[in-house]
Amino acid sequence: MKVTKGQILVRGITHCCPNCGAKKLFKEGSLFELNSECPECGLKIERDEGFFLGSMSLNYGFTIIGFLVPVLILYLLGVLSGAVAAGTAGVGAIGVPILFYRSSRSWWLMSYYFFLPKHLPANQGELVRGQDANI
Repeated sequence: MKVTKGQILVRGITHCCPNCGAKKLFKEGSLFELNSECPECGLKIERDEGFFLGSMSLNYGFTIIGFLVPVLILYLLGVLSGAVAAGTAGVGAIGVPILFYRSSRSWWLMSYYFFLPKHLPANQGELVRGQDANI
């Protein structure tokens, strides 16, 4: 069964395996620990050391652009006082990355397979899949 780019997007947004669609990217009972591979289809989630550095950049960018810049703008417009803006920024600088952690990991994995859909086992031919098992 071929996996389309649309399916990859939906699976990434909903934190599902990009290959089979199982909602098992993260270990059961854990908020932050990724499975090394999908328990349903065996897709290797932790690809290489440093693979998820991009998700950290995504998380950092979202925190700055999506949260801290709006707080700064509200402060500069006089909507927030200095103390409220500083407190909000401090709490947000710690809280937003924690809240966005799972999404940033899932979205980074999604973006990889969105641009390289042929790397998914479901999109490879039987011969290639058989060769991968012997490596």
